[in-house]
Amino acid sequence: MKKYISVDIGGTAIKYGIIQEDGQILSRDVLDTEAHRGGSAILSKVEKIVGQHCQQEKICGICISTAGMVDTQKGTITYAAPLIPDYTGTEYKKVLENRFQIPCEVENDVNCAGLAEYHSGASAGSRIALMLTVGTGIGGSIVIDGEVFRGFSGSACEVGYMVMEGGDFQTLGAASILTKKVAEWKKEPRERWNGYRIFEAAKNGDDLCIHAIDEMTDVLGQGIANICYVLNPEVVVLGGGIMAQEQFLRGRIETSIGKYLLPEIACRTRLAFAKHRNDAGMLGAFYHFLQRQHI
Repeated sequence: MKKYISVDIGGTAIKYGIIQEDGQILSRDVLDTEAHRGGSAILSKVEKIVGQHCQQEKICGICISTAGMVDTQKGTITYAAPLIPDYTGTEYKKVLENRFQIPCEVENDVNCAGLAEYHSGASAGSRIALMLTVGTGIGGSIVIDGEVFRGFSGSACEVGYMVMEGGDFQTLGAASILTKKVAEWKKEPRERWNGYRIFEAAKNGDDLCIHAIDEMTDVLGQGIANICYVLNPEVVVLGGGIMAQEQFLRGRIETSIGKYLLPEIACRTRLAFAKHRNDAGMLGAFYHFLQRQHI
């Protein structure tokens, strides 16, 4: 079977591996992004990863999932947040194809997550799926009949910037805000708290942690409801590390969605939690590659 190298570039880690043409992940590895070193340093790391694998076996394609807005035709980063300096303009497709003489396709990481869940995850077989990843910020993607909806200029579903009372969606509802809020309320250093500790404390009855989680899920429910009024998705898939706490979060988020969304719409909108988690970027990049290359 043909093999592909898939690389998922985030602000903290670069996850990569070999994927077989049937979608089976044969190997996985990870290294630090070192985002502070900028776009050219990250591109050099990706070149090294691809080069090492090309020396070991025949690679038929390079699949890239990355943070930032992406021109999928050119395989170029068109906009990136300051977390990765000088990332805008990084030309993955041009550089990697010229060096290795094999096809390369590039897609935004949240769009990749949406594709992964559509093809073999929580939204498999759906007509219209909304994917939200909740982490440092909040990212979104829309997959309609298996195709990512990109909008006129490629920036569709940048929901993290959606304006809400008191700020934007991701400033109010992201997982990073949960940690900051608990540390401030407890008057403790922020580094003493992370999502895992907050949820463990909440499960043990910590009122402040429970209240912080309730505030976060209320924001998420309101944001999801607003998006649903526009898109009317069949399923809303929630991803990001914090969503591993499905048992604690599902009921709260469903209640919040019901608070802001008309019952006639809410009862026809399924809430799901992402299946692929850490593999979503790599798998989605692979599915995107197959679509672009008409395989």
